[in-house]
Amino acid sequence: MKIALLSRNKNLYSSRRLIEAADERGHEVVVIDVLRTYMNIASHKPSIHYKGKELDDFDAVIPRIGASVTFYGAAVLRQFEMMGVFPLNESVAITRSRDKLRSLQLLSRKGIGLPVTVYASKPDDIKDMIKMVGGAPLVIKILEGTQGIGVVLAETQKAAESVIEGFMGVKANILVQEYIKEANGADIRCFVIGGKVVAAMKRQASSGEFRSNIHRGGSAEFIRITPEERSTAVRAAKIMGLNVAGVDLLRSNHGPVVMEVNSSPGLEGIEKVTGKDIAGMIIEYIEKNNKFGKTRTRGKG
Repeated sequence: MKIALLSRNKNLYSSRRLIEAADERGHEVVVIDVLRTYMNIASHKPSIHYKGKELDDFDAVIPRIGASVTFYGAAVLRQFEMMGVFPLNESVAITRSRDKLRSLQLLSRKGIGLPVTVYASKPDDIKDMIKMVGGAPLVIKILEGTQGIGVVLAETQKAAESVIEGFMGVKANILVQEYIKEANGADIRCFVIGGKVVAAMKRQASSGEFRSNIHRGGSAEFIRITPEERSTAVRAAKIMGLNVAGVDLLRSNHGPVVMEVNSSPGLEGIEKVTGKDIAGMIIEYIEKNNKFGKTRTRGKG
């Protein structure tokens, strides 16, 4: 197969591993920086050009699109879909999962366990917002934040009011969520491929920190998940429409709750903790499911 890897940096661990895994299986991988592509949006022959040449004859495309370039990256991926190239994850599923508010609403509609979450533009009563999530301590998140950036734990009522007022003062879109104290600063990353959880790890926040992101100094270890956690992760990925996803769960007193569904989960932490060849599993999934024009959305949406 000839595979397009949409990545702005081929030296990143996840990109390197996908290239290695594909190469081991005799496939050709072409790394493409989405921001350097340009598209001909024609009725009969849509095309993508890169460094002066037309990109064609690809069998599959693996999107590793950073959050900061989601809009343009999804447009490029849509163009590949219109050309009949099989996408590991479809453009609509990626944009759906990147919109924190939309993704939570979709998960809520299907009965997935979630932290109590409040969203508002200009609330008349911030105190009522805080009351709706069970009071302080609570978590405030910027909708566009990634890797724990723009996430604040407000431990008192006064602190919560001040932070919410501050974010709204600079017109930031925020979510206010209940704080799951019993999680003790830990979450579970479930790696889903093709409707199955193929690996899982527990991420623990460092001392004095509540965010468990490895980028923020958190640690990771192997964990055995429960059948309910496994089912929740699989259902969450399916609701988003993602073939490959990292589903982040918290263990609460009322069962697993989903914090986020990631459409471009990193491979480094999960491979090192579990010792599993996740990159190889992704390439194997493409081998088994790759088919010209096999795109549910046909580039729409």
